[in-house]
Amino acid sequence: MVDTSPPTTDTAPRPATRLSGAGIAVGFAVLCASYMLNAMDRQIFYPLLPDIRQEFGFSLEQGGLLATGFTLGLALAGLPAGYLVDRVSRKTVILISVLVYSVGTLAIPLASGFADMSAYRLLSGVGEGVQATALYAVIGAFFFHRRAVAAGVVGVAFGAGVFLGPLVGTRIAAAWGDWRGPFFVFAAAGLLLSLLIAAVVSRTMTEAVTGAATSAATYDHVPANPYNRNTLGLGIACAVAGMVFYGFLGLYPTFLREHLGFTAGQAALAVSCSGFGAMMALPAGWLGDRFNQRHLLAVAFVATSATALVTYQYATTTTAQYVLAFLMGTFASGFLFTNCTTAMQRAVRPEHVGRGAGLFMLTYYVAAAFSGLLFARLVTDLGWGGAGLWQLTVLPVLGIAGLLLVDTSKMVVPHRTTA
Repeated sequence: MVDTSPPTTDTAPRPATRLSGAGIAVGFAVLCASYMLNAMDRQIFYPLLPDIRQEFGFSLEQGGLLATGFTLGLALAGLPAGYLVDRVSRKTVILISVLVYSVGTLAIPLASGFADMSAYRLLSGVGEGVQATALYAVIGAFFFHRRAVAAGVVGVAFGAGVFLGPLVGTRIAAAWGDWRGPFFVFAAAGLLLSLLIAAVVSRTMTEAVTGAATSAATYDHVPANPYNRNTLGLGIACAVAGMVFYGFLGLYPTFLREHLGFTAGQAALAVSCSGFGAMMALPAGWLGDRFNQRHLLAVAFVATSATALVTYQYATTTTAQYVLAFLMGTFASGFLFTNCTTAMQRAVRPEHVGRGAGLFMLTYYVAAAFSGLLFARLVTDLGWGGAGLWQLTVLPVLGIAGLLLVDTSKMVVPHRTTA
């Protein structure tokens, strides 16, 4: 029987165009590489912030807002992008988003002051947000039964970007003799990756139909409305996770250099250690596919809180900070980020996977956008120790409170979708 209906994005991939293992591996590797560059773009700003502040005369509050305010772009892009990727080509969305954040990165070193640099950071954030939403929608659809593990692999790529960004970026800046150098190099790499995505990533992967092999009746236990009690509870947890992790990332190098007296290289290495910790997203995703994610997230919040307490109240040596940065990356990024995003997708029915990804982007990154400004204000009023105590140690309790609203029996869980 011939299908005469007009071709659409959602019906494009069929068994006749089934991808080989090599095709899946190469396409997924390129998508992960683009997300790694996304992370490198974000991370290079933090260790260079003291130099940028010195040149432009920005206050600590302005620096904090620049450091994390770009995530408002990720947040604003979340819901519209989630709507788009449920309706149009995800590959096209990913391609355009990589180009957008690369242009934003290219424009940052051309800024003349706070206002236009903020705009360029916001533009970069929009591109990064759209890419992340589309990428996690691809994962939720193509790797349906093992989405947390696949998200863990993407988390490893993100962690590699967090690890490499400060180290590579500061070396480029040193060789260039100016903080602007890394932004030009990373922007060029983004343009190159967009060409690779166009050439080697198959639409069979990006346009997969979510849960196509599973009966729709399987999901009757999941609320039909994507805006439900579970997404509310998870939204609170996501917001707290974003506020904590980006509050840490945004001014952590400044804390190390201005409060503990670390060199620029030592601060960059500490931030890179947090990226190494973020690579623990793979085992975190593996655990998320096998155990109750609500409990896993609660444990991660407690571990993040304990790590922050030691980081800002007791540890002063370089070795201690390297270890603690690794642990913060492990719990606040590897475990919280990976399991927040996949849990949010599991809180909605499969046909709403794009909106689930968008809800995560909105809740996580709206909070992240103002985390640097809040942290800077707390530093001004309470000092570094007080800021670390309230925003990074006490706040995670609110995330655990949000998880109390979550009913995992009304979510898409792996054992209920496996034949």
